[in-house]
Amino acid sequence: MSSIDAWPPWVAIIATGGWGLLGVVSIAYSLYLKCRYLDAMMNALKNSRYIYLWGPAWRGRGWFGGCVLIISIAGMVVWPRAYIRMGDVSPADIENFPPYLKRLLMIKVTMTIISFTGMIVAALLVKFR
Repeated sequence: MSSIDAWPPWVAIIATGGWGLLGVVSIAYSLYLKCRYLDAMMNALKNSRYIYLWGPAWRGRGWFGGCVLIISIAGMVVWPRAYIRMGDVSPADIENFPPYLKRLLMIKVTMTIISFTGMIVAALLVKFR
């Protein structure tokens, strides 16, 4: 395997810094979802204990609280089994969750996973150069 130092500069910048750009885009997308769809998501999960207890508290924390709510709701909708077992979300709410909102949350989760994986790969490339 060749060293990252031997790569062309733009390839090295994209390989080691592309995940950071995707992370910034992911945060911007969270803010977009917060401003545009958070009310619809919270109404779709109105019988869920987590939204009942933590929704108003995080909602009043500004942009950071909105991003936390979006990330929490994305986790509940994309991987509901653990949240149903804990009692944080109602199975009926998950079944009746609007598909267009679920698709938007899947995009959010996918961007987050790709960004995190890219961060790990970039750290390994720099460490083992």
